[in-house]
Amino acid sequence: MSTILYTGDGMSYEEKRAWVYAVIAAVVPAVYAVIVFGQPAGASAAEGAYVRPLLIAVGAGILANIVAGTLLPRGADRRDERDVGIFRYGTQAGYFVLAAGAAGALLLTLAGFAHFWIANALYLAFVLDALVSSIVKIVAYRRGF
Repeated sequence: MSTILYTGDGMSYEEKRAWVYAVIAAVVPAVYAVIVFGQPAGASAAEGAYVRPLLIAVGAGILANIVAGTLLPRGADRRDERDVGIFRYGTQAGYFVLAAGAAGALLLTLAGFAHFWIANALYLAFVLDALVSSIVKIVAYRRGF
């Protein structure tokens, strides 16, 4: 049986944080997308009000991560070398995704696209950064580092 989705008591605090970060990084943008792109038929998402929902989504994601980090029970164990290495490994993987997304947003800017597309490309880059870094960390915890 695969242990990739096992969330038992043997998990370190850092691994729990990676799971929470991944869930928040998936749920908050999904809600944002439903709000912005779920507008009535005939209304263009680029012409609609996207600034307030985008700012609320960013703020909600940050606040949810802060609250979740304080509510997670900390075990007696502290960060060890493995935790530090996995954190660095996952964060570096996410940075590559973030850099590619920022380059994509830059290309959209140079091509003269509307602010809506540029802002959402940047938001997507940050979301994919969070998801990739979390997934890489979870896989490293589960399959070895």
